[in-house]
Amino acid sequence: MLAMNMSKEVLSAFGLMNEKFDAANASATQTNEQMMLALDTKATEAKGQFAVAAVTAHKVEAATKKFYDFVGTLKAEVLKGVESEGGKLPYEAMDKADNLDHSWFTGDGYTKRGNEVITAIEAFKSEINSALGGEKKYAAILKEITGKFDVSPVTNKEGVKIKYLDYHFKGFPAIASLAKLTAWQNDAKKAESDVISAALGKAAVQAASYSNYQAIVALDKNVYFQGEPVTGKVVLGRYDENTKPTSFQGPGKLVNGQAIISTTAGAVGEQNLSGQFTFVEEGKTIPLKFTGKYVVVPRPNSANISADKMNVVYRGLPNPLTISFAGIGDNNVTASGPGVSSAGGKGKYNLTPGAGTEVTVTASGKMTDGKVVSDKKVFRIKNIPAPAGSIGGTPGYQKGAKSRLEASTIGAMLPDFVYDLNFEVTQFAFKVPGQASIVVNGNKVDGRCKAALARAKAGDQITVSDIKTRVSGVSVAMKTAAPAIYEIQ
Repeated sequence: MLAMNMSKEVLSAFGLMNEKFDAANASATQTNEQMMLALDTKATEAKGQFAVAAVTAHKVEAATKKFYDFVGTLKAEVLKGVESEGGKLPYEAMDKADNLDHSWFTGDGYTKRGNEVITAIEAFKSEINSALGGEKKYAAILKEITGKFDVSPVTNKEGVKIKYLDYHFKGFPAIASLAKLTAWQNDAKKAESDVISAALGKAAVQAASYSNYQAIVALDKNVYFQGEPVTGKVVLGRYDENTKPTSFQGPGKLVNGQAIISTTAGAVGEQNLSGQFTFVEEGKTIPLKFTGKYVVVPRPNSANISADKMNVVYRGLPNPLTISFAGIGDNNVTASGPGVSSAGGKGKYNLTPGAGTEVTVTASGKMTDGKVVSDKKVFRIKNIPAPAGSIGGTPGYQKGAKSRLEASTIGAMLPDFVYDLNFEVTQFAFKVPGQASIVVNGNKVDGRCKAALARAKAGDQITVSDIKTRVSGVSVAMKTAAPAIYEIQ
């Protein structure tokens, strides 16, 4: 099965992003605890509105912890089977999507676990909404949370609506999914911080000093093709739209308190972004530098095509293929070749080869800028192996009474073959030592065989040979099955 291929540099970039979000989350946790302590102290001393605000803040704190911890279980799910190296995750090896793909998705829908994720998000939003109520000072916070955790289907660039988790997680490398989940935790911690700040009011001024902020580079995406526009923004760690710098130096311009990045992806490899925010607090100028990285990858010019069962395909059978282009959506990838047909799912095809010893499969992908790339791969074609004849479900040699042989069904099987094939016996030859061979149509011993068998003695070996078979749905002729021997006891 194929998945999105990413360079080691890209995987490392996602790992660095996850580290930064983890660091920001640890800092936010500590800051929020200090601010909550300040709010509780104010509520004890001043009571009144501070006491009411403290109740609201604690409800949000509880909802945030519940959701934050739940996301922690999802991160553990991503990391299942991943071993750290010297206390550091092996980012460059975390390129598989198996854990979440198998846990969250089934066909075009969600598994029980996938539905649990959606339920947890909706519960978090509901609990935050219930805690904040209709107070105007929390309206912007509630609106932001509702927007960031909107789980409705997402419309992609082609205008196709895709389920929320599919769009953000399905098929993505483990390290990318881990970074997104850490970002969820960051969004939850940010909402908690905003609520405590709003509840604390003037008492939160010192705790929310600009010197406590962290600037974060947030690109629209982190991997770009050569020549693509690089877009994104640089925001403060609290993502507070009311926190507006007095000036900005860097690759972009200020828009509503955020630095909107605008540049062009150049050479392939890791690129740096850097600059500085400037704030004025209590008459003092406070500079806040930022640095960030993004990775430029070459435009794709080859696809990975593989047989799901093995490295060859079998004549007459619908061999399943999964075909994709790195960086191109499955809806923009097509496959063609002799015997290739759609299997119904995204990127899923069947290859049913006919004559010849090789078959070529061609894949084409349409990129976001309209350009088309293609690639092809040659597969070897093998015939279905000859099955082994069986008597009563047992292949090869066996011993038993005449009566059991008379009542047994003649069959054929392919042990340990990559496909489960149901062979139907249409004809076989029945030979008793010292007597003429009997050709039987069907898969049961007939009266002639029983008459010959009546004259057999103990120790005689009855041979069932020339076993002809067919398999439903397979057009190619099957090879004659190997003989089965039955010794009379």
